[in-house]
Amino acid sequence: MLGTIVNTLAIIVGSLLGIVFRGGIPNKYQVTIMQAISLAVILIGLKMAFKTDAILLVIFSLVIGSIFGEFLKIEDRLENLGKRLENKFAKAGNGIAKGFVVASLVYCVGSMAIVGSMESGLTGNHQTLFAKSALDGLSSIIFASTFGIGVLFSSISVFVYQGFITLTASLMKPFLIPPVINQMSGVGGLLIMAIGFNLLEIKIIKVGNMLPAIFIPLIYYMMKQLVNFF
Repeated sequence: MLGTIVNTLAIIVGSLLGIVFRGGIPNKYQVTIMQAISLAVILIGLKMAFKTDAILLVIFSLVIGSIFGEFLKIEDRLENLGKRLENKFAKAGNGIAKGFVVASLVYCVGSMAIVGSMESGLTGNHQTLFAKSALDGLSSIIFASTFGIGVLFSSISVFVYQGFITLTASLMKPFLIPPVINQMSGVGGLLIMAIGFNLLEIKIIKVGNMLPAIFIPLIYYMMKQLVNFF
């Protein structure tokens, strides 16, 4: 859990720095910086998406995952949690819900979160999560300077999400072969691109409801192995 703890602390520290700098950054600079970050987020998503060569599996994963996400109302639950935090910390400023949802999705969707947590749980190697911590810490400064304290609370999402993967890593180890990870990264990359579109306000996409899609390639491989076993 060391890697996840360091990652969580990096987001907290970065967010606090961003909140401190928030008042000193003119609004026009905040808007331009956020647009630049949005473009970078789209580029990261593209690079991840190109890792997959199983297009049909990605399509089915997105469709099936989105159906599950809509049924579970993941996006609404995330937003409601953010709004509860916003009501509790109303004096800290507006936009807590948006900052919480956007940052949680950016930090949790991606191969570094999955692979890094797996390495941490299986081998005790925290290097990937340490690298992710540096990236998340720096980006949280920018996010918090724009969205405010909501970004800080995304550290809770990271701790729970990555901590769960770390603790259950030994159970998933036989199934997380490189092709499966590539398909999961491909789906995750498309979701990260969608986050970039949301930040640019090109088209609001319910990325939260698509989160289950990331795990469909893993479930597909597990079922395939089970069928072959019998």
